[in-house]
Amino acid sequence: MVLTSSAVLLTIFASGCGSSSAKSEKISVVAGFYPLAFAAEQVGGEHVEVRNLTPPGAEPHDLEVSPRDVERVRSAALVFLVGDGFQPQIERAAGRRRGVVRVLDAAPAGGVAHGDPHVWLDPVRYAAIVRLMGVALGAPARADRLIARLHRLDRELQTGLGHCRRREIVTSHRAFVYLARRYRLRQIAITGLSPEAEPAPRDLGRVVALVRRSRATTVFFETLITPRLAETVARESGAQTATLNPIEGLTAAESRRGEDYFSLMRANLRTLRQALACR
Repeated sequence: MVLTSSAVLLTIFASGCGSSSAKSEKISVVAGFYPLAFAAEQVGGEHVEVRNLTPPGAEPHDLEVSPRDVERVRSAALVFLVGDGFQPQIERAAGRRRGVVRVLDAAPAGGVAHGDPHVWLDPVRYAAIVRLMGVALGAPARADRLIARLHRLDRELQTGLGHCRRREIVTSHRAFVYLARRYRLRQIAITGLSPEAEPAPRDLGRVVALVRRSRATTVFFETLITPRLAETVARESGAQTATLNPIEGLTAAESRRGEDYFSLMRANLRTLRQALACR
């Protein structure tokens, strides 16, 4: 997949050698949602025009794509998707056409743990995806610069979460497997992978009992879904609530503030340190 994508881009670059107007054209890149769009923009720089198919504030799991989006997927020079059914409508639109990279299939450190595709919450795994993008976009040097920033972030997280009184994180859905694994935390999820899933009363009761036994003081909810379930579990278990961002997309307010992947991950670190009583 990577070699095919690179060949497509090389063909486009070569076709632009005959005229200055062609040279100034940017490569059209489509990304399924924010983390892939952010990495493509950082790696491609001024040579790419990246279209994020998931609008600000939208939840990417069950995105409804428009006919116009389908055409964008089919006409782009390069399409970055997570794969593994994370955004099934976009994957169907991409089909088997050339220039499609499903990062979970191709990244050296990819793959899905317990069905959780949120690999970008582990900066080291995200760096493997960035390296893949560097190959596909023909920009390994720019990819290396972003990878260096991701490894610095990883060191900050290792240090910040290295010595904590508690290690259980109670989350509204199971989106933090990779974050928990990398930094030796234990995730207690109220629901499964679907952020809109409604647990049965018996299951909810089991989660409340587990939270009480773990002595967790915080139940985390996410930015793009309702906090109702998290608030219920927190109320029943005597805990408080806080936001832990899965960074699937930016809200309109985050966009206006100029937030990005790195600022949101550092905000997650501050939130976790407070909730887990880290020193």
